Amino acid sequence: MQDSFGRPITYLRVSVTDRCDFRCFYCMPESMTFLPRSELLSLEELDQVCTRFIERGVTKIRLTGGEPLLRRGIMGFIEKISRHVQSGALNELTLTTNGSQLAKHAKDLKDLGVDRINVSMDTLDADKFSEITRGGQLLHVLDGIEAAKIAGLKVKINTVALKSFNEHDLSSMVGWCGDQGFDLTLIETMPLGDIGGDRAKDYLALDDVRTALEQDWTLAPSSHTTNGPARYMDVGETQQRLGFITPLSDHFCDTCNRMRLTCTGTLYMCLGQDSSVNLRDALRSDASQGALNAAMDQALTLKPKGHDFEISTNKGAPSLKRHMNVTGG
Repeated sequence: MQDSFGRPITYLRVSVTDRCDFRCFYCMPESMTFLPRSELLSLEELDQVCTRFIERGVTKIRLTGGEPLLRRGIMGFIEKISRHVQSGALNELTLTTNGSQLAKHAKDLKDLGVDRINVSMDTLDADKFSEITRGGQLLHVLDGIEAAKIAGLKVKINTVALKSFNEHDLSSMVGWCGDQGFDLTLIETMPLGDIGGDRAKDYLALDDVRTALEQDWTLAPSSHTTNGPARYMDVGETQQRLGFITPLSDHFCDTCNRMRLTCTGTLYMCLGQDSSVNLRDALRSDASQGALNAAMDQALTLKPKGHDFEISTNKGAPSLKRHMNVTGG
């Protein structure tokens, strides 16, 4: 599959649920309303859609949420979809998680063919962690990460940089990840969904973060590249990589190779655009999958050149109404 700009589409991010057991203040309001379960694609339907994408050239699938490990039956779904890893049709099946459920699932994830996970964790300070997540327990996440290490999963940490909140914790995150043998990716806050406050006060440009980190660490451009949004540096003292995802200060769309499937079957061609295609109706209307193929073809023509994220000119209001947990983090 190629979009109208000639970019090959080889990466599908699949949100298996919009539900999450954390309420991170930069992601959603405290009184978040989740979708009725009746609106979700069944796991069997998710498998059908993922399989069609793999047949058409997708080689990497990342399961996201919400918190994907909260979806009832998720381990059975992973076991089923991993057949494509075993056959060689799918190069990689990965997972992004908040870590809260990881301690009880890490070994099974590894056994089922998941070799690598991303864990979202924004601070090593337990009190700040609880404040960010509105009640989450850092110890549970750290226990999950340790279980993942023991199971043999490769772990990468994702951290959202938040002005005047965790910006002075980021250097310690670099050091801790180095001690643990983890790569770390820092992310600018993204203006998705109404969070009941002004996102502009939380926005921290990663150019400023990098300048500050260079007071403590030797950073050099890394030869490691992907078609993803992160730009990487090598940390001399730890031999680990440090990634920067900059949706606001420096757009990263030229080599985008991904689409995003929500748990309701809506396919978004871009995280920062509203254009979408309804795969659920297409799947359910035609058992031969002709309508599904046609909808996927339509999506390729709709994929934009880049996103329109903006935060400085709209007083922190969201660029898009949907929340990150709906599209998939």
